Amino acid sequence: MKSALIDSSEDLIDRVLTAATNVHRELGPGLLESVYERALMIELADAGIRATNQVEVPAIFKGKDLGLGFRADVIVEDCLLLELKCVDSFSRVHLAQILNYLRLLRFKKGFLLNFNLPRLKDGIQRLSI
Repeated sequence: MKSALIDSSEDLIDRVLTAATNVHRELGPGLLESVYERALMIELADAGIRATNQVEVPAIFKGKDLGLGFRADVIVEDCLLLELKCVDSFSRVHLAQILNYLRLLRFKKGFLLNFNLPRLKDGIQRLSI
């Protein structure tokens, strides 16, 4: 029997997206993903939201760890995945990446955040499995 997916509340999502918007409002577009990631970690901490960045996500095949892993940009409160991008637009690869991470983490929800746009709200993609 498969275990249930780990879900996140809409209140937490609202608080996280507000933090991301604050970072974008302060820094604007055009910087490296790593800059936004570090700034977002500070903003989340200031908002009292527990988050970790560059979290190793193991690749599992038939119940066996392949010894290869991925790195999730930000995991919030052990229930919400954030993948940060600085691109012109999201590609199918970006969507596939976050969907795979959600499956591996057993999380129900995640967000792609594109900080390379004039308005962050135009670069938010919510994904669920």
